[in-house]
Amino acid sequence: MVVPAAGEWVAPSWEQVVREHSARVYRLAYRLSGNAQDAEDLTQETFVRVFRSLADFTPGTFEGWLHRITTNLFLDMVRRRQRIRFDALPEDTERLPGTAPSPEQVYADTHLDPQIQAALDALSPDFRVAVVLCDIEGLTYEEIAATLGIKLGTVRSRIHRGRVQLREALAHLAPRRPMVEGGLA
Repeated sequence: MVVPAAGEWVAPSWEQVVREHSARVYRLAYRLSGNAQDAEDLTQETFVRVFRSLADFTPGTFEGWLHRITTNLFLDMVRRRQRIRFDALPEDTERLPGTAPSPEQVYADTHLDPQIQAALDALSPDFRVAVVLCDIEGLTYEEIAATLGIKLGTVRSRIHRGRVQLREALAHLAPRRPMVEGGLA
């Protein structure tokens, strides 16, 4: 972001926003959706929305604004899919390669363990969004409440219930405590 000497906020260029934030937006989109194709679509749609409304952005937390756009688009996608059935294109569908590294390539070094991602995917969208924003993206409960437009108590409840479901889904990965006389060690 550029701040002139007079203190008036000037919007960055769209290219600058994409360059600085595409990896983070893709990572969030991937963690929410659980697959690369949806993450690419969400990332692209997020930046289309940013492009349309960048001049109207009120200075504040830019990353929070991007989180809100991405999570709202994800929730919209989930709602649409509950009404509409999609058939995937065949894998051999021709695609034109880009010249810059794709967000997927940038993300490849920092992806979640497949079992953890599968456990996240099994959560309801509301729980998944809350857990990802808190435990993976590092947002505070207050930031999550503002991003999702819900009450703080609802955020706490969704995070707690999501974590409980994750713990249950991943329990088989926990080291087993040895048995001793009279019970567990």
